Amino acid sequence: MKTLIHLLLVPFFSVILFSCSGSHFLKEEGYRNQVLQDFEQKQKALPDGELFSIFSDSTLTLSEREALMFLYAYMPIGDITDYHGKYYLANIRLSEQARHEMPWGKTVTDELFRHFVLPVRVNNENLDESRKVFYGELKERVKGLSMKDAILEVNHWCHEKVVYRPSDARTSSPLASVQTAYGRCGEESTFTVAALRSVGIPARQVYTPRWAHTDDNHAWVEAWADGKWYFLGACEPEPVLNLGWFNAPASRGMLMHTKVFGRYNGPEEIMLETPNYTEINVIDNYAPTAKAVVTVTDTDGRPVSGARVDFKVYNYAEFYTVATKYTDADGHASLTAGRGDMLVWASDKGAFGFSKLSFGKEDRLTLVLDKKEGEASTFDLEIVPPIEGANLPEVTPEQRKENDCRLALEDSIRNAYVSTMMTEEHARDTLSRFNLSDTDRETMAKMLVASRGNYHTLLVFLEMAAGQKREDYALALLRQLSAKDWRDVSILNLIECLMTAPDLEKMGVQAGAEIANLRVENEMLTPYRHYFLQAFPKKEAEAFVEEPSRLVEWCKKEIKIDNELNSQRIPISPIGVWRARVADEKSRDIFFVAMARSLGIPAKIDKVTGKAQYVDKEGRTFDVDFVANSQAQIPVGILRATYKPISSLPDPKYYSHFTLSKFKDGVFQLLNYEEGDADMGAGTTWTNLLKNGTSLDSGYYMLVTGTRMASGAVLSKVTFFTIEPEKTTTVDLVMRESEEQVQVIGNFNSESLYTPISGDSLSTAQSLLQTCGRGYFIVGVLGVGQEPTNHALRDIAALGSDFEKWGRKMVLLFPSEEQYNKFHAAEFQGLPSTITYGIDMDNSVQKQIAKSMNLSNQNMLPMFIIADTFNRVVFVSQGYTIGLGEQLMKTIHGL
Repeated sequence: MKTLIHLLLVPFFSVILFSCSGSHFLKEEGYRNQVLQDFEQKQKALPDGELFSIFSDSTLTLSEREALMFLYAYMPIGDITDYHGKYYLANIRLSEQARHEMPWGKTVTDELFRHFVLPVRVNNENLDESRKVFYGELKERVKGLSMKDAILEVNHWCHEKVVYRPSDARTSSPLASVQTAYGRCGEESTFTVAALRSVGIPARQVYTPRWAHTDDNHAWVEAWADGKWYFLGACEPEPVLNLGWFNAPASRGMLMHTKVFGRYNGPEEIMLETPNYTEINVIDNYAPTAKAVVTVTDTDGRPVSGARVDFKVYNYAEFYTVATKYTDADGHASLTAGRGDMLVWASDKGAFGFSKLSFGKEDRLTLVLDKKEGEASTFDLEIVPPIEGANLPEVTPEQRKENDCRLALEDSIRNAYVSTMMTEEHARDTLSRFNLSDTDRETMAKMLVASRGNYHTLLVFLEMAAGQKREDYALALLRQLSAKDWRDVSILNLIECLMTAPDLEKMGVQAGAEIANLRVENEMLTPYRHYFLQAFPKKEAEAFVEEPSRLVEWCKKEIKIDNELNSQRIPISPIGVWRARVADEKSRDIFFVAMARSLGIPAKIDKVTGKAQYVDKEGRTFDVDFVANSQAQIPVGILRATYKPISSLPDPKYYSHFTLSKFKDGVFQLLNYEEGDADMGAGTTWTNLLKNGTSLDSGYYMLVTGTRMASGAVLSKVTFFTIEPEKTTTVDLVMRESEEQVQVIGNFNSESLYTPISGDSLSTAQSLLQTCGRGYFIVGVLGVGQEPTNHALRDIAALGSDFEKWGRKMVLLFPSEEQYNKFHAAEFQGLPSTITYGIDMDNSVQKQIAKSMNLSNQNMLPMFIIADTFNRVVFVSQGYTIGLGEQLMKTIHGL
């Protein structure tokens, strides 16, 4: 019956859309036909779960029906399974309300509104009710402004709510960011785009997948006003548009792009079209560019059609794919990019070929698919990023002063809210009534502080656990979550863990908590255990527990895999997978682990390999293979690496200096080892991973090493090798060094004056020579609260003990006393004791560094130099630089 209704539903929509009177949302007939076709295909792909029930709502207008059809046609699966259609209808009505009430509503074209105002989703965040909340707060604040001024005003409002702070890769929802009062750049930009769209301003999140001149990536916002796109730093208000601390780094970018919801036919270069989004290239807005054509051939010189071409930037010690194209009938694929170097990798049917491509120097490259899995080889690459050439809009002193005053006021508004959150002292007092050991009380106190505006949720959970005398179980559950989880986990999730707790007396608190662990990977946390405990007859559930391989077989049979319907790989909730019976591979793996844990089977996703695993009743761990017909344990071998330490690098770090990747289907996939606490310098290194050997699945691997130079260039070595079952493979880990010695690159007057800070007061002005004595020293000028400065200080803190051993002074200066008062050294644990803080009077040191080093922008912070008391400069860095601490130490070791 369900199938018959579904078959009747498709032509029903066609009749409605083309016979009803009323205003069309999709006014272009050709585009409307395409959306209808895509919508019908989506319905056919998701026949189960009554996922399209909203379309039976008789109150829908023609415009609303078409808007819903557009959204449903291109939503990833999880947005259909995990959120009811009434949610999207409410957002459609809110967006139309803003279009009607805002003065610029009539100037926004239908295409812009469709792609950059209507969609709720920005990236991979949890969806929430932010559009309604934000519109309520913003509409009176912006409705009397011009469109450009409204964009600036929305960003000031965003700064009142959220400020930058790094965190893990999962993206918080906009309302969760407000509750937390901070977020990483991806969360700030998601939040700001949501705020702009709430008042009817077209907005999109723009990002560089990876920088070319330094590690890391960045995301910001573009907003449309009066016929043109402008950019801005999310939650980082400037006096004018097209200005941010990232102007200079962006001018060195190789690629900037954005994902546009649905099929999009705008003026930008299309990078990729998927069933969910259109990826477009916007690099031309930020940097000088060049176009190159890649030709892929087989070993006989014949062009290969449909070959995959990955364009890769060196970043975090891997060659990271920033763009993927597929060759046409003539074997061609092209890309427009910044004028620097990329590694281009072509693959087809297991064969591959690669070469460096210098955009701006070469406009054509031919790649031959002449390499196969199993071939051992090594090669060197020197990668040169684009040069800097920032174009900065003019800002008057009056504009800057007014903006600074507004920032200070916004800081005070946000800080007033933050002051309502838990302090450690308050948390300890609050926890005194619970039956916790001193150690557990300290642990829980730190969780409450880290949970920010969500501390009430954790306290309610602990109260309920205490009522069942299960405080230790509650604490064990919370320990398994991340700090971000503490900040946005719902009480429903936690309550369910109490209601469905396993037999703790039989298996112990820790084992029980591991089975009840809420977090599988990076999915939205949702309650599902009670649901799954009722899903199977008792005998079938017992059979799964007895032989978990039966649950694997059930998933293989019942869950259809369709990766294309979830192009962004946004995890579908476990219940969403159950309802749709369709999922991408990663959501299927999360579903399997969630189902297994619900039934009492220990299961997880391995952090390094990404494989789903379960433990049988004998305690044996199995990798789950949903393709093979058996659940055999994968054969493994041992990998060792020799390393001859260089003076500046005794123990190379994973992600900073080397990475490992495993070959699959013509490309190499990164092994994700623990990064560790960047502030404390922990993580995976050569010593703890490869010196004595590590166990890996047998197969074909690639080792990449790289030495980042101060200029941003990289000296890289790539090694291909095979790990055989039950054998030890030894490779050389080589960090290439520059043959050039440290050189004098400028002059700086060591007699320059500044005002030292002693305790909380200012001292008498003195020279840098007086502070540092004879010899080399480091001077830095900081931009407090700015992302580039925060990165720089964390990099220095990570190597604090090395700077201590060097023993020379580091003078860190602030542009003003007001800026210093906003600085909190405690946020950067590990900074060396050799630091002296001070005020740069009249910005004289900053101006001298900029002038003597010919820096193109004397206002961009932070600035760092290594100089000596003979006024020689041997190192300079300005702006956003990842790995600054290592670059400083590398120079110091070469002195």
